[in-house]
Amino acid sequence: MKRSIELAADIDSCSPAFGTLAFWRLGQHGLAIKGGTTVVYVDPYLSPTESRLVPPLLSPDQVRNADLVLGTHDHSDHIDRPAWPAIAQASRRAIFVLPQAAKPDVLRATGIPPERAVGLDDRVSVSVSGVIITGIAAAHEFLARDPATGRCPFLGYVIEMNGCCIYHAGDTCCYDGMLARLRRWKFDAVFLPINGRDAKRYAAGCLGNMTYQEAADLAGELAPRLVVPAHYDMFAFNPGDLAAFSEYMRVKYPGLRTLVCGNGERVELRTEART
Repeated sequence: MKRSIELAADIDSCSPAFGTLAFWRLGQHGLAIKGGTTVVYVDPYLSPTESRLVPPLLSPDQVRNADLVLGTHDHSDHIDRPAWPAIAQASRRAIFVLPQAAKPDVLRATGIPPERAVGLDDRVSVSVSGVIITGIAAAHEFLARDPATGRCPFLGYVIEMNGCCIYHAGDTCCYDGMLARLRRWKFDAVFLPINGRDAKRYAAGCLGNMTYQEAADLAGELAPRLVVPAHYDMFAFNPGDLAAFSEYMRVKYPGLRTLVCGNGERVELRTEART
């Protein structure tokens, strides 16, 4: 795992050509993604809390290169409220994208000005800095739509940038209609949570996600060029079985490439058109 200064320098130094993305896992469900000179952070969890098993790979004030910061939902390991104001200060051009259902509370708590924030909802798209982002409803145990507005507090994101297309599922279980939403895209990579769910965690207030089998089967249906497991390594009380997921993918979907990424390691992804 790179030291933070090395990781920041690595992100700054690479310039993926059109049809190529570079990405770095940041622990939990966090990613830094770069295409050309555009940098997108998804769910950067950078606060040094006691319960985390993976230390922050960057400090918020080291995030000086963000064009976009995406938060999938308002839980502290996804929208990191203490970190967001410091990122906004360090990256003065950054636009923050989050569920519209969470936007008012998050902006009040963080002080991020409304003109620097975009609220999304299910099947709503926005184009910022040449990046197209589409919200996809996520069922974090439940879809939990606001009864008054119908808005989704939990989202995944389809991200189209630099000639590539990826899906970051956010925290979600599978649900009726999920595949119908996603089949319009051909994905170069998908990032899926594998930590599952059970009664003990739910009773303790820990909302669950896909089991590793469900994540594998979703990947099998979407048939991306690369499958990346996530959300398995941050908390002792909420682990995922990485070895079981990898073995299940190997046996059931041998034609799909599965990659276990070390935190902070650069991975370069080329779209099929460039291969």
